[in-house]
Amino acid sequence: ALYFPQKLWKLVESNRFRSLWWSEGGKCIAINEELFKEEVLARAGPLRVFAMHSMKSFLRQLNLYGFTKVQGDFQRSASLPEFLAEEAAASAHNQILFYYNPNFNRDHPHLLEKGKRR
Repeated sequence: ALYFPQKLWKLVESNRFRSLWWSEGGKCIAINEELFKEEVLARAGPLRVFAMHSMKSFLRQLNLYGFTKVQGDFQRSASLPEFLAEEAAASAHNQILFYYNPNFNRDHPHLLEKGKRR
């Protein structure tokens, strides 16, 4: 069984989900809250990803594993697809949440091992 950070990593790396993506050059994750609720948390049965169904519980897990909420506009993504995704999300007036964890980095998957629950 995968721990929460590994499951989250697989989701962000997967092309199947439009509700979350790497931002800030792979140092943060961006989550489109409403789409994430529909696309990930509403899944049931064998397609279920996480044990929780509410956004509040998901955010609690992020906090337990050392993720901190950051403002998404402190640095724009360098790559065009990331920039366009962020712009599209912002223009849609959706709630986009940005979370940072020093052990959760697109370019350094080996750091996941350091991600312990508080």
